[in-house]
Amino acid sequence: MENKNEYKKPVTLGNTLKFAVPTIAMTVFMSFYTMVDGLFVSNLIGTDALSAINLTAPVIQLVTAVSTMLATGGSAVIMKKMGESRSEEARKDFTFLILVNVIAGIFMCAVGYLTVGFAFARMELSAAVEGYCVEYISQYLMFTVPILLMNNFTLYMIASQKATLSLLCSVTGGVLNMVLDYGFIAGCGMGIGGAALATGLGYSVTAVVGFFVFSRKESLLHFAKPVFRFSVLAGAATNGCSEMATALVTGIVTLMFNWTMLHYIGEDGVAAVTIIMYVLMFASSLYTGYTYGVAPMISYYHGEQNHEKLRKLIALSGKVIAGISLATVAASLLLTEPLVSVFADPGNPVHALAVTGNKICTVALLFIGFNIFASGMFTALSNGLVSAILAFSRSFVFMLIAMAVLPLVLGVNGIWMATPAAELMALALSIFMILKYRKKYGY
Repeated sequence: MENKNEYKKPVTLGNTLKFAVPTIAMTVFMSFYTMVDGLFVSNLIGTDALSAINLTAPVIQLVTAVSTMLATGGSAVIMKKMGESRSEEARKDFTFLILVNVIAGIFMCAVGYLTVGFAFARMELSAAVEGYCVEYISQYLMFTVPILLMNNFTLYMIASQKATLSLLCSVTGGVLNMVLDYGFIAGCGMGIGGAALATGLGYSVTAVVGFFVFSRKESLLHFAKPVFRFSVLAGAATNGCSEMATALVTGIVTLMFNWTMLHYIGEDGVAAVTIIMYVLMFASSLYTGYTYGVAPMISYYHGEQNHEKLRKLIALSGKVIAGISLATVAASLLLTEPLVSVFADPGNPVHALAVTGNKICTVALLFIGFNIFASGMFTALSNGLVSAILAFSRSFVFMLIAMAVLPLVLGVNGIWMATPAAELMALALSIFMILKYRKKYGY
């Protein structure tokens, strides 16, 4: 018997947080995967290896982009059908999309192994950093399929009212990653490849648990005989294209940061960028987690045309995002030096660069949360086009403008200021889109 009681409850802060808190905690732990790699790598191997992790980020973002597109877009399509009482059709579509993830993962893994050596050889890196890059990504690619399944099962567990289980999987995977990072690098002497292996095994926890969870018919969503519907795949791709664009463009922007830093400072600058990205990634995980948590609610209320609940949920979300934004800004400013010192000793030139950069980039935390929620909201409303416009403008167009202009005027500080400037421009566009579509969706 299907249990939809959670969706039938009134929209209050308490009921909303029952969905959101587990996913916030989950995304925070997911952000630890990369951060823990950086922590152990920088302290046990060195800042050259830390630079390598950042230089491999575009490849990793490509994998993340595909999985995020299918996960967020597919979740919106399927939960809308659940809200329309088309449960059996939704389950068949769910199974079909999981199979698509597996096929896509195998394909990307094969292409990655064929091209990775050539790609890093073209970047004119030092021999040590290039070697670290190839070693790290070669181990990471082995887990392409589990990574895709992890991202999908995470959201589908939330949609199936199993957010606590999703959180438990993320915590278990995060702890496993930490333990294996130390064991593989310090204990077994596996170097940076051990860090990648630890990350992949941590990701695999959710993939394995999700397979067993969705094999049980007692689950709200469970595996059924798949039916190929191109319209479903197209709908998932369209709805999730904004999240895919965000992930892809994040990789492109990372390349831009790296190239600019290599031009102005060198590989120490790349290491400093890596540290600051960890801080921003941790803060952003709070906003992303909240958005993931309420997205199934938005899709469900949209499917049943419950405009009153939709209105209350979006208004409440604005207040929650504002609270998180103020808290993260204060914490980042107060803890900048201790956070940076975890990755680089005060005597290391990377330390001074990262401290200055983090203080400037912290301003972006005032805007990031609203931009993430706006894009996620339109994805949940099955308006992938608007969501894509918001995500692409924020992550690429505005960032490209800021990166092209500000460093020429302000030097290295202009590189740091590019993120706050781009997020502020994106906020103006987000507000415009929310107001424009307010009547159409009834929020």
